[in-house]
Amino acid sequence: MTAAAAAAAAAATAGLPPDAVRGVAVLGMFAVHVGPDPRPEAAAYLILAADGRAPALFTLLAGFSLALAQRGRTPAQQPAGRARRHRPLLIRCAVLAGLGLLLAGLWPGILVILAFFAVYFLAAEPFTRLTTPVLTAVAGFSVVAGPLISFLLGPVFGYEASGRGAVPEPTSPTGWDGPGRTLCELLLTGAYPLATYFPYVLVGLALGRLCDLRGRRVARRMALWGAAAAAAGYGAAWVAAHVLGGRERLLDVVAARHPEALGAADPVREVLRGQFGAVPSTSWDWLLVADPYSRTPPETIGNAGVGCALIGLFAPAARGRAGARLLRPPAALGAMALSAYVLHAPVLAGPAHGAASWGERWRPSRAWRWRRPGPGSTSGRTVRCAGGRWSTCSDWPRRAAFEADRRAVTRVCDGA
Repeated sequence: MTAAAAAAAAAATAGLPPDAVRGVAVLGMFAVHVGPDPRPEAAAYLILAADGRAPALFTLLAGFSLALAQRGRTPAQQPAGRARRHRPLLIRCAVLAGLGLLLAGLWPGILVILAFFAVYFLAAEPFTRLTTPVLTAVAGFSVVAGPLISFLLGPVFGYEASGRGAVPEPTSPTGWDGPGRTLCELLLTGAYPLATYFPYVLVGLALGRLCDLRGRRVARRMALWGAAAAAAGYGAAWVAAHVLGGRERLLDVVAARHPEALGAADPVREVLRGQFGAVPSTSWDWLLVADPYSRTPPETIGNAGVGCALIGLFAPAARGRAGARLLRPPAALGAMALSAYVLHAPVLAGPAHGAASWGERWRPSRAWRWRRPGPGSTSGRTVRCAGGRWSTCSDWPRRAAFEADRRAVTRVCDGA
């Protein structure tokens, strides 16, 4: 094979590894949404490995794909005029936001991320103009700054102990306070807020700039550095908890500020399960945990390292005939990840609500079964879909109706 043919073959397979990693993330998402509760035993280890990492991989790959799309494009190839340049971005974000609101309105038993992705893409546009060294520095800074901003501003908006994790719904922007509350959810207090998820986009964007998958050495370095980052992130959280006394201090905080979680087998994890996308603001030690969906600096570094390592491992495999053949099925799924996501939400909504309830999707009595109060009691409730996953209701407009319907469902379930 000539050098030109080899270069052409490498270019042809350059998009296969990111798509394959995205496909693995889709499979992990499916497993988390329909599988058993993640716990460290038997096959549930696989669910535990995917729990919290699937959305992190999606977000990291969003930034990585933005960098790939820009590679080799000169200023002369950019559309003339600001309106023409930004029109595709605005259309994409509008479609994502609309789909996110629509799917969330179905109450499928999952926390729909699409509306948040619209905000990620909008926020990423200015950063695509930065030089690679500046972008890399900003990405590294955001890994610490994002969770810290979330931690400090949580109490300002009434989320000091728990309750974060809502997703925008079609009715969310209505009312005099609707737009402001929706914006706050998207940026800070929602299930996938910009403050704690945007660092993944920036890290992915920087990786896409720094790493050319057409080079074998580059892919090898990505795998090694990604594994090192994962070990550093998760390892730092373990050392902080078990060597530096972080867990003991957190148990004291739980006893003082989260007493409702003391009856659980793991009170610290029980508190963390009371919200998504952030940690409580009751102790600085929360910023050193690495539990799923905590989105602390250690967890962000660890999850980003896993994504980087997977891309680095899949890149050399895609060059071989057997490896490429194995990667094509997950890559095909990853290439249509949005379609798979959009289709699987109504499928989940069917078992959760009953097919007849799709026309009455605004009535939560058919959708949810009360499971347990979430940590923090007054600001949020944790519920379980009758057929699936954990979710969080946090100061939703329908909270009073939700409580009334929950009591009615409880009476029916108890045979009253």
